[in-house]
Amino acid sequence: MFAERIKALNPYVPGEQPKDRVYIKLNANENPYPPSPRVQEALNEFDSSILRRYPDPDANELRKAFASLVGVTPDMVYAGNGSDEILSFIFYTFFDSKLPVVLPQHTYSFYPVYASYYNIPLHKVPLEDDFSISIDKLLKVESCGIIFANPNAPTGRFMSLADLRELLTKYDSDKPVVVDEAYIDFGAETAIPLLKEFHNLIIIRTFSKSYCFAGARLGFVIAAPDVINTFITVKNSFNHFPIDSIIQKLGIATCNDYTYYQEINAKIAKTRDWFSCELEKLGYDVIPSKTNFVFVKKTGLSGEEIYKEVKKSGILIRHFNHSGIENYVRITIGTQDEMDLLLNAMKNISSN
Repeated sequence: MFAERIKALNPYVPGEQPKDRVYIKLNANENPYPPSPRVQEALNEFDSSILRRYPDPDANELRKAFASLVGVTPDMVYAGNGSDEILSFIFYTFFDSKLPVVLPQHTYSFYPVYASYYNIPLHKVPLEDDFSISIDKLLKVESCGIIFANPNAPTGRFMSLADLRELLTKYDSDKPVVVDEAYIDFGAETAIPLLKEFHNLIIIRTFSKSYCFAGARLGFVIAAPDVINTFITVKNSFNHFPIDSIIQKLGIATCNDYTYYQEINAKIAKTRDWFSCELEKLGYDVIPSKTNFVFVKKTGLSGEEIYKEVKKSGILIRHFNHSGIENYVRITIGTQDEMDLLLNAMKNISSN
């Protein structure tokens, strides 16, 4: 009854959403603060009669607003229904099935899902002992392209622009280097300036994290205009469904209030740094983070034990039972009150 290819699918597993009680959710890297008041205003003013018409298939006004926000021209950006949809089109557009796509051993877990879906071989390179990404290891393998999150997930480590420039300089200029900047707004430095130097650089952004839009689904790809044109050709040959009319309006309102998001994300970064210091005082090892989460472990405890003990306190964090990171947990940064509660819960976890 089902196609043979179904047997090879290995679907993405999102953070759990249990219904047995009310939890403080610190397991999905969602923003703890609401969107800008301008988003609510745009929603209140939305003319529902517009819904009888199809939306702008290319979301041109939204693209203009986002291009202005990040300092590029509109022909250098395209919008999708979340960055995961953008990623799907990128895997289909830029990676083939003859050579592997290279990525770090530990990074966003949807990348292998898409590689499997499109029958693209993978080559995972080990991270360094401090969880940083090795340029030499990425370059050592003959590949059809490179992809990684920067800052990386679930580790929170950031590759500097100097190192990224070195990678792009040494890599084949006819092959794509895809940099997923889902967490760039929490204290890291965007690679957008490098687009002027490197035609093969492709940048992904999402509004789910720093723009409080996880429930709306909105993502973008940023690249050279001819790269975007090819991307659009593939998108419209595969899935012509555009960003819906409501989200286009709300996305524009989001782009027009950068100051608001800058302030709340700075607040998150401040809470993250405080929380990291407090955990270290308790004997936890904390990987330096430029994201809205921290990746931590404690000697004598498994990651699963930390996760389960915290859950008993009504707080959800994320544990990845993957070899090499099984003793770590990933903790989303919430409000100051939420992090106070979590810190108290983690104080009471005893090592073996």
